[in-house]
Amino acid sequence: MPASQFHYSFLLNWVSTFSGEVHERANLFLVPLDDERRWPRYHHLFADLLRQRLHQSIAATMEDVEIRVNELHIRASQWYEKHGYYLEAFQHAAAANDVERAERLTKGKGIHLHFSGAAVAVLEWLASLPEAVLNARPSLWWRYASLLLINGQTIGVEEKIQAAEAAIAASGRQDVEPDSVTRNLIGQLAAARATLALTRYDVEPMLAQSSRALDYLHPNSLSSRSSALWTKGYAYLFQGDRGAARQAFTEAITLSQSAGGLFNTILATIGLGNVQEVENQLYLAEETYRRVLKWVGDQPQQIIHEAHLGLARILYEWNDLEAAEQHGRQSLHLARQYETVIDRFIVSEVFLARLKLAQGDVAGAAAILAQANQSARQRNFVHRIPEVAAAQVLVLIRQGNLATAKQLAQASKIPISQARVHLAQGDPSAALAVLEPLRRHVAARGWQDELLKVMVLQAVVLHAHGERNKAVQGVEGALALAEPGGFMRIFIDEGVPVAQLLSDVATSGMMADYAGKLLAAFEAEEQKSNDKSTLPPAQLLIEPLSLRELGILRLIAQGHSNGEFSEQLFLALSTVKGHIRNIFDKLQVQRRTEAVARAHELGLL
Repeated sequence: MPASQFHYSFLLNWVSTFSGEVHERANLFLVPLDDERRWPRYHHLFADLLRQRLHQSIAATMEDVEIRVNELHIRASQWYEKHGYYLEAFQHAAAANDVERAERLTKGKGIHLHFSGAAVAVLEWLASLPEAVLNARPSLWWRYASLLLINGQTIGVEEKIQAAEAAIAASGRQDVEPDSVTRNLIGQLAAARATLALTRYDVEPMLAQSSRALDYLHPNSLSSRSSALWTKGYAYLFQGDRGAARQAFTEAITLSQSAGGLFNTILATIGLGNVQEVENQLYLAEETYRRVLKWVGDQPQQIIHEAHLGLARILYEWNDLEAAEQHGRQSLHLARQYETVIDRFIVSEVFLARLKLAQGDVAGAAAILAQANQSARQRNFVHRIPEVAAAQVLVLIRQGNLATAKQLAQASKIPISQARVHLAQGDPSAALAVLEPLRRHVAARGWQDELLKVMVLQAVVLHAHGERNKAVQGVEGALALAEPGGFMRIFIDEGVPVAQLLSDVATSGMMADYAGKLLAAFEAEEQKSNDKSTLPPAQLLIEPLSLRELGILRLIAQGHSNGEFSEQLFLALSTVKGHIRNIFDKLQVQRRTEAVARAHELGLL
């Protein structure tokens, strides 16, 4: 029952004395709170009058009034606890200044601090307590720090952990081994510090503090142990040890479920979904993320923004761009509710920018990324800057600004972006020199998601290098890796060269069904592009370029001759010349340089 609807049951004895029979049927004093009219509250004006008469009737001195009111608050707290209204029970205990009772109620399972907004009420109570009271009960300092983290806040957390440690040190001899209760509290503080390190991507403190937590925590402290394992899982994931991350998240889920806690279960389940996603297990990951959303229901919380973002990435890869955008925007909305020192909103913005790019809105993508880049640099989100830069390189290439793209790729030290720039500049040899060692590295680490990205791009580069057979083989290998997860956009986003290679794969009979499905998606993409262009009306083509013509246009931009076109595309020289004439006519240009410049203006390259 909401705190604002307290009906002061502890006043009923003297209410009847003051007012005679309270005639609910006459609607004089009571307002029903449920359909069955079993739970009323007093009209707010009558409640104010009752409180005033209470103070007048108890005693002459303020001290006596305070004692009596506190007694009534405790009676109300006991009544609410007995009937399962734990938040109201806590609030009355806090109002009575009964610190021990209030703390005990916050530890129970009845107050769902993570989902009902009760954390705010408890934080306000903790903030009101004198420092001496907190020092006398160091567990309150830990509760303060952990609730700040649960509420998406990081400022002041370390100071409260240190205050708890100082209070523990002041309460006992330094040469005496701490008792089991103190050891458990030390473990809880370490778990909180590990979570704080996670918000800063400090892997070494994450590992050290989560391990310390697991060493100190009591075996029955299941919730705190699951929290430490969750943090440890992300530390492993950041290190690239996905097997260890999966194991840690799985253990965290088991412990949290045994403790009956949903919050840590959600966090660890999202972590497991992240592992499944990077291992290209998209169908499993989708089920995992949707399970989290089902648990939360109609009350969206900050912590599920990662589940929305994971679903958005998967739906994008399956070429369901509309649903992907819905989840991406929901993720951004929830991520922005965190403190500004937490960078998760940047990740959502980068995703939405890539989505804009897939939809042909180059200007929209550039605008989102400019904002994300500014936020990342102003707030020193160093771990997000390369992610933003990689997306910006894609936009710059589409805009034809290769010089800036090259500078950004080199400054950010992003190999795959560097390879893309080399390819756009017509230097596939340089691109291959970057991609081959990268492929060996990610393959050795077992990073399936990164390997798939490299394989698809490497096939495109081999195609541009004139090694058609190797390119086809590369696409076949990528298809074998991608098919179990149903990947689509990773091929579609590479454009015409991949479509041409997929045609060869389909013709050869190797993975013909999957290749055919992707080719159908390419054709739908082309039709959609023809039906609705996002370019300004002054830049629209009277007749759009075909897939084949777009492929030849890209080869023109790379500086290849007509003879090289003929060899690479297995076309007669006269056919190639005919395609080039068509391209010139559609672009309304006379020379190759004009065609390339015009194509960049239109966002075709």
